[in-house]
Amino acid sequence: MKKTILHISKYYHPYLGGIETVAKQVVDGLSTYNNIVVCFSSDKDTHIDYVDGVKIIRIGVVANISSQDISFSYYSTLRKLIRTEHPLAIHLHCPNPFVYPFVLTLIPQQTKLVLHWHSDIIDKGRLYTLVHPFEKQILSRADTIIATSSNYLNGSQVLLPWREKVIIIPNVIATSQFVRQESDQTTIDEIRAKWQNKHLLFFCGRHVAYKGINQLIASASYMDEDIQILIAGDGPLTPQYQKMAKNSSNITFLGRISDDELRCYLYASDAFAFPSINKAEAFGVALAEAMFCGCVPVVFTLNGSGVNWVNINHETGLEVPINDVYAYAKAVCLLMKSDELRHQMSINAQKRICDLFVTERLFQQINKLYNQIV
Repeated sequence: MKKTILHISKYYHPYLGGIETVAKQVVDGLSTYNNIVVCFSSDKDTHIDYVDGVKIIRIGVVANISSQDISFSYYSTLRKLIRTEHPLAIHLHCPNPFVYPFVLTLIPQQTKLVLHWHSDIIDKGRLYTLVHPFEKQILSRADTIIATSSNYLNGSQVLLPWREKVIIIPNVIATSQFVRQESDQTTIDEIRAKWQNKHLLFFCGRHVAYKGINQLIASASYMDEDIQILIAGDGPLTPQYQKMAKNSSNITFLGRISDDELRCYLYASDAFAFPSINKAEAFGVALAEAMFCGCVPVVFTLNGSGVNWVNINHETGLEVPINDVYAYAKAVCLLMKSDELRHQMSINAQKRICDLFVTERLFQQINKLYNQIV
């Protein structure tokens, strides 16, 4: 009989998000176990459905406070599930502070607790003082803590006291989505022709503050005229950024684009703008995707983030001091002026991702962990 692993994530596929993508990758990698997922629903009702044969319990939500869903039925649902399924382990994706006291109260002594630490809780002010005691307790109870990079571990004041429990399992990408297709060439040629074969600097991501899009826009005035900045995606700050860039002829907002368009833009572009400005950018999956496609990144130095571990300065891309928009523009111009430098970094970037940050690596590492638990 298969042993059960209970996975707790804030949301789950088909919801699209960094943590949710990793949660599904972990479930897919542990296919020899009976996996059950608990997450929040998108409405007030609790639903049970199946994704690729895995049971998903989506618990109804009554409110959302400071990006945290609140549910009246979460405790009773989790208690019943633990009592009936007797899980070998609970795999809890963090941060998810609403769930911490429930897990601490309900988890049996013999059940292992694995915390998948995607990020510290950042910029929550007084609310964090309420959460902190439960966070400390959940870290104390954990048998294993997964950090996504050594950079993040070493820069996290929250994790450092528990480092003897921490193992490093980096986030990964599903390369099948980014392998260049024969049919892509027409679209790639069309993209390059649309901007008269200028050098293309491409950004794709949510338009929120920590992504540093305002820094990218500010750097544009220092770039050469033959560089066109393409900004894909959207978000709450899109109107503000469009207003900032309204007088910049070398900046174009593309809006939301499809997965196929994303792949083609990455192959059509000369460099990838990844100007995130704080460790809310804990790893950089979009960065890894660009590097797999050979699109050379330019990033800021982010202390305590995995970004500067995924990208190696002067080897797979370029890195400049945080918030220095002139240095950022200068690095972009350097890449665009040297085909040889850009080509070598492109090769190095793709190799690094293939060696370290693909799903097969995650599957190996996560199974090794659970084999040790068993």
